[in-house]
Formats: sequence, C-alpha cells, structure tokens
Amino acid sequence: MQSVVFGPVISRRFGVSLGVDLSPSVKQCNFDCLYCELEGKKAQNQMKEVLDLETLIQSVISSLKKNPKIDVLTITANGEPTLYPYLYDFIKTIKPNLPQEVSSLILSNGSKFGDEEVQKALHLFDIVKFSLDGVDKKSFERIDRPYRDIRIEDLLSGIERFASIYKGELVAEVLLVEGINDGIENIRSIVEFLKRIEIDRVDLGTIDRPPAYDANPLSYKRLLEIAKEFEGLYVSLPYRKENVNLVHQKYSKKDLIDLIARRPISVIEASNLFEDKALSYLEEFLFDKKIFIKKVANLEFYTIKD
Repeated sequence: MQSVVFGPVISRRFGVSLGVDLSPSVKQCNFDCLYCELEGKKAQNQMKEVLDLETLIQSVISSLKKNPKIDVLTITANGEPTLYPYLYDFIKTIKPNLPQEVSSLILSNGSKFGDEEVQKALHLFDIVKFSLDGVDKKSFERIDRPYRDIRIEDLLSGIERFASIYKGELVAEVLLVEGINDGIENIRSIVEFLKRIEIDRVDLGTIDRPPAYDANPLSYKRLLEIAKEFEGLYVSLPYRKENVNLVHQKYSKKDLIDLIARRPISVIEASNLFEDKALSYLEEFLFDKKIFIKKVANLEFYTIKD
C-alpha cells in the first residue's frame, strides 16, 4: 500500500499542507472528470478498498508529530474522500491532535453534502472545499461524468443545505475547460448559486496538469476576463511564472479602488500581476484605511470591507 500521508507541500492557496490520502492505492470516485489528473476510471458510488481506521489514525498522528510547522492538514483521496465510510470517526479523533494554529481542510466534489452522516463529519473541519464546474445538467454531466444516480439538482440542494448550517469556511473550486463549461451562461449561473449560499471564497482555475481525457485549458487572459463575472466574491486565481509577462497591469488610484470594490484581490495575485506603482497605491490605501487585508481560508485578500 502506498503512503497514506504525504508532504508537507506548499499549497498556493492554503499554505504549508500535510496531506492525507484516504484512497492511496487506487482511484475511488463517484465522478470521472474530464480534467482529472488521475487515470480515467468508471465512477463508483462507494469505496471497495477501505483503509483500516486505526492504521490511518496512527499514521496521521505520527506524521503530525514529525511535522509540527504546518498551516493545514488536508484530507483528500485518489477520488472522493467523503466516500470513506469512517470519515466522521477519523476527523473526530484527529482534530484534538491538531495544534490550535493548524486548520483542518477537506477537498471534495460536493456530491454527498446532502447526506446527514457526511454532514456530521464535515462540520468538524475548519475549511470545506468543494468543486462546482457546472450547475446545469448538460455542463455537469459533460465535465464531471458522475455516477449514474447522481443528479445535479440533488447535488446543488445538498450543498445549499450544508452551507446554511456550516460554521467553518466554505470554499468553492470552479475549474473551467475550453469549450465545455466556459460559456457565459454556465459561469453566471455558477456565480448566482455561489452568491446565494454566501460562499467564503472561490478558487477559479483551469487545467494545469495532463488530464485523463482530451480536454484543453483556458488561457490566463481568459480566466482574468471570466473573474470579472464573480463581482463581490473573494476569488483566487492560479499563479504560474509564465503568466507574469502577460499582465503586470497598470491602474490609476481610482481604477484600483474600483477593481477591489468589485472583486477583492488576493495579496499573492496582486504582487505577481500588478506593476510597482499599483502596488505602492495598495500600500497607501492600507495606510489610509481605504482598503484592508482579510484572511479567507488561509489566503489573504485586499478588500474595501473591514
């Protein structure tokens, strides 16, 4: 069996992360997404190979002792972690072993958020991140290729119910594929849904690793344009060194304030993409308290809201 715990690694969006893979040996997922970096495999509705709970707990506790200087413990899987039948028992046992400054995070596709047993486990996480690539049947089924009895209406209803009672930080990942789910109607429908559930943060991205199937990424320029649709939301964009030469944007003071008023900008995004003069304006705005820095799910944003 492959190692259950991996890292620490540097996560662009969550800091120093120690990862836990609840399905280390084989892909077990109720989606078979076009863009998945794992090899394509028919979707399944339950795990057939299940990690021994006690072995899992001891592996994680041992790794935490060896790696005390982390920002987040990230629960994931070669597939969907909420399929793990002992998720509640696992996080309930692990949570007291985390230092106070370390957040617990789960990365999910959101398909089981309406399940009360899964909700019970999710409530114990400090940060819950779910994927949302389409909110209409056609887009959802084309890109996420779900298990046969998963309907988009049920998935959205489950996410909405969970969001209404969850007390931690809720993050949505929207991954766009060229010609599949990047149409403006789908994007605006996603934005409408995320605003309705009062999402804390949106991680907007595209394919950046070789996908399981024939699928193409969006350009960074296109992502920047699409990000404008997420007005009023805290949106994180992916950063790659090759993107820097594309942008280094120039802004007047008024334009910069207007931009942040429409969409809070992550500190990392600003430092990588803005020209030096625009960055000096940000420092001036902070000093004058025209803008503030707010941390959302371990990521700092410039915002006009204190």
